[in-house]
Amino acid sequence: MKSNESLQKDVQDAIKWEPLLHAAEIGVIVKDGVVTLTGTVDNYVKKTEAETAAKKVAGVKAVVEEIEVKFANKDIKDDSDIAGEVLNALRWNWQVPDEKIKVKVEKGWVTLEGDLDWYYQKNAVKKAVKNLLGIKGVINNINIISVVKDRVEKEEIEKAIARDWSINDQDIKVDVSGNRVTLSGTVNSIFQKDEAERVAWKAPGVWFIDNDIVIEYDYYLVD
Repeated sequence: MKSNESLQKDVQDAIKWEPLLHAAEIGVIVKDGVVTLTGTVDNYVKKTEAETAAKKVAGVKAVVEEIEVKFANKDIKDDSDIAGEVLNALRWNWQVPDEKIKVKVEKGWVTLEGDLDWYYQKNAVKKAVKNLLGIKGVINNINIISVVKDRVEKEEIEKAIARDWSINDQDIKVDVSGNRVTLSGTVNSIFQKDEAERVAWKAPGVWFIDNDIVIEYDYYLVD
């Protein structure tokens, strides 16, 4: 069981443990499992790293991300320059069918759209652009429309989840209807919830996933 104060310390320690981050840059507020991250960083990667670190902490039910990205003058770029760099990054990534991706840039925010066959391609698109200088955020609106027409195998997804060391002892249920997979049950952290979804997306033929997994953790309040 954790109090708000102990969960706050765990999240602060997790952020402090990341070499890329300076703990003083990130503020952590905790209320009943909901973690709010505040502060200012000088690039988008630090913002995502702080969010990822918080999600991995057991007991975190949700993350409210209010970190602001402010660049040094030398790193500020026009949207047109960012768009060109994004297109080049996609073009040089062998995992990305760049001809299927539409890119929009507005005030440093990059929006990605299009239809791809596999979830790993969607992730590869975001990874290809998130490290570029001048980006304040990435909105990944890419859809998965698999060319595989075979029936999604519920048992294979269950086995894959059971093989994953980080979630194999959790209470996760899998239901399949056509190309839609529904995940339910309980886990201890957002990371485990996201990991179960990531594993399920690897199954051939999956177009949609409803992730209804609930994060359960006991708290005692001393505030």
